[in-house]
Amino acid sequence: MSSSKRQGGAQLHPGLPASHLLLALAIVAVWGTNFVVIKNCLASFPPFYFAALRYIFVLLPLVFFMPRPKVAWGNLCIYGLATGVGQFGVMYYAVNSQISPGLASLVVQTQVFFTIGFAMLFAKEGLKRYQAVAVGIALLGLVIIALHTDSTTTFLGLAMVVFAGLSWGIANTVSRQAGSINMLSYVVWASAFSIPPLVLIALIFEGGVAHLWDVTLAAPLGAWVGVLWQSWANTLFGYAAWGWLLSKHPAALVAPAPLLVPIFGMGASAFFLGEALPPWKVEAASLVIAGLIINLFWPSLQAQVRKFF
Repeated sequence: MSSSKRQGGAQLHPGLPASHLLLALAIVAVWGTNFVVIKNCLASFPPFYFAALRYIFVLLPLVFFMPRPKVAWGNLCIYGLATGVGQFGVMYYAVNSQISPGLASLVVQTQVFFTIGFAMLFAKEGLKRYQAVAVGIALLGLVIIALHTDSTTTFLGLAMVVFAGLSWGIANTVSRQAGSINMLSYVVWASAFSIPPLVLIALIFEGGVAHLWDVTLAAPLGAWVGVLWQSWANTLFGYAAWGWLLSKHPAALVAPAPLLVPIFGMGASAFFLGEALPPWKVEAASLVIAGLIINLFWPSLQAQVRKFF
């Protein structure tokens, strides 16, 4: 019997203790509802400055207590730029005025398919038929969103969040190439490369030193709580807890959990921000999530079917 199955406590999933399942749900709840926090904080901070603050508090003070991971500086730099600028900087800009938070939480999941594409490009992994079907179904969902752009969700916003998904895929690929490392330490040290370009973009395009200083002084306590939530709950807790779960269980056992992120994201946006959920949004979400599910579960489902034939 595996060590994960020997652990005490009731089990809500074969091989996954109840406490571990609840931890996984807590992680995806934080990641999903985080889009509401993002939207609220953008009322006080310009998007790229907000992203810079997020990574400043990821880096400090932990960088003084965590050893640098044994990985090349170039690897850390690419990861930091991809997540800090490409993923969150661009996504914050889009959520600020170009796309609703709920849809952003859904569209950014295209990172799964970009990760597959980079695996094909760099690891020479072939595109399997079920993966092509999964990508096609998810793309239909994106087409539905593109056909319903309006004042709350523009085509530019959709494109920017897809770009954020692309950047997330780059980050996934780079972190895989880093090998077996302490992911929390990796994220902390990579943040050092996220901060300078984010600050530079904020200084050039978001009002300069004087304006950003005024914004900093004027920001209410709730906005600063949101910044710390981004840094500590979403980034440090999320990555550390997720890495711990992956170290305790096979990836196939815990990997389905992030499928709930857009469910939490769209639900929280509807509940807290009053974001409408017309039928077309539900249809688009169903198609994107269906594509993700096919990509994740088809091999195991096919193996189960073969046992009976």
